[in-house]
Amino acid sequence: MELNLLAISSETTLIPNVVRSGILNQGLESQIGLIQIDPNFADTTEFCKQYDWPIDHSANCVVVQARRGSRITIAACIVLASTRADINRLVKKYLDASKISMAPMDYTLEESKMEYGGVTPIGLPREWPILIDKAIIPLEKVIIGGGNRNTKLIVSGRLLASLPNTVIIEDLGIPTT
Repeated sequence: MELNLLAISSETTLIPNVVRSGILNQGLESQIGLIQIDPNFADTTEFCKQYDWPIDHSANCVVVQARRGSRITIAACIVLASTRADINRLVKKYLDASKISMAPMDYTLEESKMEYGGVTPIGLPREWPILIDKAIIPLEKVIIGGGNRNTKLIVSGRLLASLPNTVIIEDLGIPTT
């Protein structure tokens, strides 16, 4: 299937308001491509097969919950889709946590104002650190969720690294094979 780039403006209704506002408030609309997809292919592996997009130019955003005593920290981890986030070692260490897990889905969706399967770092709550794998930075075109299951964003790795509250971590993504 063919991917058609769409412009992002204040009238764009395909993406959640929080994502659109995050893009427009940072002046990123000319640096981000928006594509509408069949929501049946929103999962990264299915998307890459259906739209003939390389998995090593696709990124996933996972939200974690870290605890130390009564302190709870929510963070987003951005890794290449060909890897999985090193949550139990690197993320846990960076967030100085004694326990770490995926953030509860209901909490993630309510706080991010995004849909399951489409969470993207653009527009996340400002207090959530965004941890990004250094391997993403040199990529000129990376697909990531658009905030819902029927859109994806095409961004550069440098743009992702420039988002507020972003920390670049070497080897955050562990190869899955």
